[in-house]
Amino acid sequence: MEALFSTLRRVARSHCTVLLSGETGTGKEFAARAIHAESPRRKAPFQAVNCATFSPTLLESELFGHVRGAFTGAMRDRAGLFALADRGTLLLDEVADTPLDLQGKLLRVMQEKTFLPVGATRTVSVDVRVISATNKPLRREVAAGRFREDLSYRIRVVPLSLPPLREREGDVEALFWHFVDAMNAAGPRHIDGVRRAAMDAIRSYHWPGNVRELQSAVEYAFVVGDGPIFEVDDLTPEVRGEPALGPSGVSLADAERERIVAVLARHNGRRGPAAAELGMSRSTLWRKLYAHQLR
Repeated sequence: MEALFSTLRRVARSHCTVLLSGETGTGKEFAARAIHAESPRRKAPFQAVNCATFSPTLLESELFGHVRGAFTGAMRDRAGLFALADRGTLLLDEVADTPLDLQGKLLRVMQEKTFLPVGATRTVSVDVRVISATNKPLRREVAAGRFREDLSYRIRVVPLSLPPLREREGDVEALFWHFVDAMNAAGPRHIDGVRRAAMDAIRSYHWPGNVRELQSAVEYAFVVGDGPIFEVDDLTPEVRGEPALGPSGVSLADAERERIVAVLARHNGRRGPAAAELGMSRSTLWRKLYAHQLR
């Protein structure tokens, strides 16, 4: 990680494109924000978009904006993220999920620094540094015909891989205390210490959800626990090595998966209405779809 941080600092000084790869939850957006913060563009905007959470039409409008009357519901001109990130940085998260017909427009704006908003007749010029992130092997997507080879070369001038948390054993405890400090500042519970058995469980768990799962586990502990000491019982059943079962004896993970499938079916696969019924954001639903292998 120290070598990666050093590379991030060197890369930040340039204006080249960067491709961040790694499993879900390894901190790719944090890395992108760090590059921006260390770069000459730090005073300009940082924008981010998850390319997997929009339909092709909505993603094009999100990235490039649209003019009034471009489509039903376009009541006024709207600037896209490329325009909003002018002179700054734009993170294209899950870039491998960008629709093929939109990839050509991405290639153009990266090569020529111009684009055409949806429904517009005049091009817009921008100066944006693009950082992309993916948890899929991009070469495999190219070989499968799902991603343009020329675009892959354009976005991966500097490829950086973020290792999963299970390969960073020395970081687990440091990250744990980082998240505890953040939750202590938010209150109302304040944790001063941790039982050895609890820390042993934290160190030995394989963290399939990586840093994001560790952060969620700490937040869970602050909700269910009490007092200044972090106890074993404050940990999620998975971290304790126990199956998480609901009242019917079905695992909570399986129950959540079944509910997501049912709600998506009720809304004909439309993620926006499904996320609203499930009481979560579109990005949270997207992460759960990946976690339950529903994509």
